[in-house]
Amino acid sequence: MRKLPRTETFAPAKRASKVRRLQAIDTSSPICGLWADGAGRVHIATAQKDGGRTEAIEPLKPFVWLDAELAPRPGVSVEVLAGSEKFSRLAHAESADAYSSFLKGIPEEISTDAIRPLESQYLLQRRRRLFEGLPFTALRRCQLAIELGGEDAARRVSAVGILVGDREQIFTATGADDASEKSLLEAFSAALSAADPDVVEGHGLFRLELEFLRDRCRTLKVGCTWGRFGQKPSIRSARLKAAEKWIDFRRCDLPGRAVVDTFLLVQLYDITAREMSGYELADCAAFFELAEAGVAVHSLSAQLRHVRALADLLLPTYFEQAKTFPITFQEATLKGQTGKIDLLFLEHYYHARHSCPQPPEIAPFEGGYTKSFEEGVFHHVLHFDVASLYPSLLLAMNRNPRNDPLGAFIPMLRTLRQYRMKYKDLARNSREPAERAEAQARQASFKILINSFYGYLGFSGARFGDGELAAEVTRQGRELLQKLIDEFTRHGCRILEADTDGIYLSSEKYYDAPAELLKLAAHVLPAGIELEFDGKYPAMFCYKAKNYALYDGREIVRRGSAFRSRSVEPYLQQITDAMLRFLLGASADSPLALAEDYRRRLVAAAVPVEEVAKSETLSQPPEAYERFVAEGGKPRRASGEVALLTTPRPRMGDRVTYYVTSRTKTRTSDWQRARPVAAYDKLSAPYDASYYIDKIDDWLERYGKYLGATKSPEASQGELF
Repeated sequence: MRKLPRTETFAPAKRASKVRRLQAIDTSSPICGLWADGAGRVHIATAQKDGGRTEAIEPLKPFVWLDAELAPRPGVSVEVLAGSEKFSRLAHAESADAYSSFLKGIPEEISTDAIRPLESQYLLQRRRRLFEGLPFTALRRCQLAIELGGEDAARRVSAVGILVGDREQIFTATGADDASEKSLLEAFSAALSAADPDVVEGHGLFRLELEFLRDRCRTLKVGCTWGRFGQKPSIRSARLKAAEKWIDFRRCDLPGRAVVDTFLLVQLYDITAREMSGYELADCAAFFELAEAGVAVHSLSAQLRHVRALADLLLPTYFEQAKTFPITFQEATLKGQTGKIDLLFLEHYYHARHSCPQPPEIAPFEGGYTKSFEEGVFHHVLHFDVASLYPSLLLAMNRNPRNDPLGAFIPMLRTLRQYRMKYKDLARNSREPAERAEAQARQASFKILINSFYGYLGFSGARFGDGELAAEVTRQGRELLQKLIDEFTRHGCRILEADTDGIYLSSEKYYDAPAELLKLAAHVLPAGIELEFDGKYPAMFCYKAKNYALYDGREIVRRGSAFRSRSVEPYLQQITDAMLRFLLGASADSPLALAEDYRRRLVAAAVPVEEVAKSETLSQPPEAYERFVAEGGKPRRASGEVALLTTPRPRMGDRVTYYVTSRTKTRTSDWQRARPVAAYDKLSAPYDASYYIDKIDDWLERYGKYLGATKSPEASQGELF
């Protein structure tokens, strides 16, 4: 489980002030929401000193880059840009209609490059950002939870809850009829409009919940003007990439407000950590140790408070990103880092009126230094890492990407690093808790951004990418890490694991004097590169490269899929956890006894099906898998088969949980025998005990040598255990 630093508790939002419609925005007031309409105007909501919100309207001149000259068009001006990069023309339209007509009329042989959405164009043109000078605690937040009732065609909204500050409102249908549901929806819509939040937060809002709510409003003729400026929601299909998987979802946009689905945010968080067993609200409450984690997540009231606590942890970083990039708050939660960084450069080139390059193709190149030096359990473990290794090397090299003629890359990186150091110092030294929390969120956001600059260089879709420069950075990084390894070895340390910018080593001599060892080794680093001591551990279990476990005397930290795969069956995970506790000295109980206990109970069908069931994330929509199978596609997958057996069908990115039934003459493969957990019956549809016992034997093959279980699985259980 992981406990993240909390933000300060915010005061309840004041009720919405009376809206005044202006023709120009007060640039001293923070922008809290904006929406570009179809007429080429930008509607803006700004924060006032009394906590209210005021609306204004600003004109927008949409623009697009072109790679060739184009004859003048009505309502559109085209200017020639400096430099010789591909996109050498910049067109501005006087209105949204002129912009749309211009884009439709561009010949196919002319390439274009436009920024979307138009709200980003406005922010980039004006060099404005959302929430400038506004602390996270002043953000108007509304948590939303929805409860559905009935089945299939009779499905209805039975209750809706919102939480704004400390004011909770639960709207419940008094009966299972249209009139009761309509009354509920009218009350909810009115309350949301009155609260006038900057952001609406919920868990699973993009998993059809908001769309269903909108559809029921349409059916019952309830005006759902949930957005600002009297606007209704717009809903469309969208995809989000989280590491190696794609997540399909139904994106909902409320003009002038942000909609944040914490179900997506936790998956983005877990890209690096990979420690979460699931992403449902109850899983999140347990993992993050939320204040109300002991409360069952059943009532709407409990859901609202869990969502708020979860968003308290995850949202501040995105809030700070909205302050950094010319994007909306909602885009900050959904847009990838490459697209965000691109906007910073495009803003620079736009105002310099300089031509822009097209994204280059990036050839594969060697990555960072990664090596496991030892296997087994080691003690007196120290961890050192190079602070922001790749960004620091880039700054030391002082070399801009080759297709950055304005030389914006390094100065921008240097400025961002200075900002980060400023807020890092403030987070450490400020006497005000709220100021410390805000500064911590800002420095964390800048750290992510700074470290992303290197990744941006090596990404094929990055406009100012440079694969050769990225390769040179990793080459210097590998050389530097090797120098540190040699230096630590020279001082009698035993190197255990090295990965990109960090080194784990064992040293009884320096275990209680890491600063002394740090001083001895730091001299091999070039100017501007800093080595940091990052922690000490009584014990470490090294299994293979990037797969190890650390014990700090209180908790065990797992790294690598061997120890924390979300798809492993729970009973095997329990045996693995017991092994790590035993090997690292956190427990005297051998995992072999637990393995034998599971073996006996599996034979007797006494292990609950939930403990043997496997969970996997769907990598494609069930409908696509169904077509794949109908066309004779192979291989067949257990998760796909189970998705087809599940009602209602899950979506791409959802997790399905299944178990494997007994083998027959016609059903031998896993995909043929996989069944949803809900279909389990101990008598008519039992799990295959031998299948799960074989998995214990496989586990012993991998880990038995570390436990003294040297006999093969065919040996007697007495010898093994």
